[in-house]
Amino acid sequence: MKLIVSIIAVFLSCSLNVFGQVNQSKPNVIIIFTDDQGYQDVGVFGSPLIKTPNLDKMASEGIKFTDFYAASSVCSPSRAALLTGSYPPRVGVPKVLWPNLPGGLNNQELTIADMLKTKGYKTACIGKWHLGDEAQYLPTAQGFDSYYGIPFSNDMSVNPSSKVSKDIVFREGMSIDSLREKKWRGKRVPLMRQDEVIEYPVDQTTLTQRYTKEAVNFIKENKDEPFFLYVAQTMPHVPLYASSKFKGKSARGLYGDVIEEIDWSVGEILKTLESLGLGENTLVVFTSDNGPWNLDNGNGGSALPLRGHKFETLEGGMRVPMIAQWKGKIKAGSVIEEVASTIDLLPTIAYLTDAELSEKPIDGKNIWTLLSGDEKAKSPHSKSGFYYYKENTLEAVRQGDWKLRITKDCVALYNLKDDISENNNVAAAHPKIVKKLQKMMKKFDADLKENQHKYN
Repeated sequence: MKLIVSIIAVFLSCSLNVFGQVNQSKPNVIIIFTDDQGYQDVGVFGSPLIKTPNLDKMASEGIKFTDFYAASSVCSPSRAALLTGSYPPRVGVPKVLWPNLPGGLNNQELTIADMLKTKGYKTACIGKWHLGDEAQYLPTAQGFDSYYGIPFSNDMSVNPSSKVSKDIVFREGMSIDSLREKKWRGKRVPLMRQDEVIEYPVDQTTLTQRYTKEAVNFIKENKDEPFFLYVAQTMPHVPLYASSKFKGKSARGLYGDVIEEIDWSVGEILKTLESLGLGENTLVVFTSDNGPWNLDNGNGGSALPLRGHKFETLEGGMRVPMIAQWKGKIKAGSVIEEVASTIDLLPTIAYLTDAELSEKPIDGKNIWTLLSGDEKAKSPHSKSGFYYYKENTLEAVRQGDWKLRITKDCVALYNLKDDISENNNVAAAHPKIVKKLQKMMKKFDADLKENQHKYN
């Protein structure tokens, strides 16, 4: 009798495992975060020249978000927001961080990695970090078991006080003496493993390939236990580099080469999951940290049909491509047009893994109803609004289709449903909406600044 009851219980459990419903089996989580990739720079988002068959397939087998936002239009704040579920000023990272300068993401913050460690997850950060290069700020002090990558943007220099591996590889005539010099050496960046420099300067043409190899090895090594893998690609931040396998292959020039190599990387990661039978127990998210550079030499990306670029709170600076896949849990071919953001990933992952959130206030919301492909689900930001910060200044808010943007030169109101390119300022025609959104901005900003995270 007990055997029959057990069989029935298993059957019922399996029968309830349908789209949008999740058991507590500790799903693996992979976040792939590119650097300065434009909204249009994926085939499924409309790129006319860049070929991204793996990302396009990922969207066809998963979900595409059309109105997904980074929480900043520049690197460090965007990364802090992703990992903590909070707007950057709330966690003290409103600006880009530089090598050999004080500051970083405080290690008392609860990151996604910290949170999942409490549930027994293995955690790895591979790629660009850019949340402080001193030991107290590095990934290994922020919940990650392992780190392999460059500690900041690839156009920066090296911290001369960095810890150096005894087996370090020096290139381009560099030495321990030149590494220790305080002279700025732009575009010569170190490769680190854990908290040590293992190569200086790193050969940037090999980075995407090496990151991919590290990611695949991590998945294979941890296939029998839950894991969180954060792959933060160095590219397409400038200067651009592609391996010989991809250089000169794209119709979009070097920028296209870089994106197509990243697409290959995504394909290798997904292929590894399938080969190990992990596809149905792994949530994979692909997105970008902010919009593209505005460059005339072809090395910047495209945010079309959006207006604006990196550094701006226009849509092109902060709305980014987002694709997610989780076979059996996310309905294949889903398209969601509701507002969501990188700040929502932490609370959503907490929900999926039954992990505890920080006691401190955060800004992200659980978006599993959206992520699972429920076409009737509404954005949790539809009433409270989504806010666009530029450093410590709140410049814009979006509520539903309306976006109010206030800069020193202009008060602009846009209906993003009718005017995705933000060409028509209709503030004069809708004074009540302007007043309402101004009030929301003032109230939210005051509350955030009153409740910024404090540390011991």
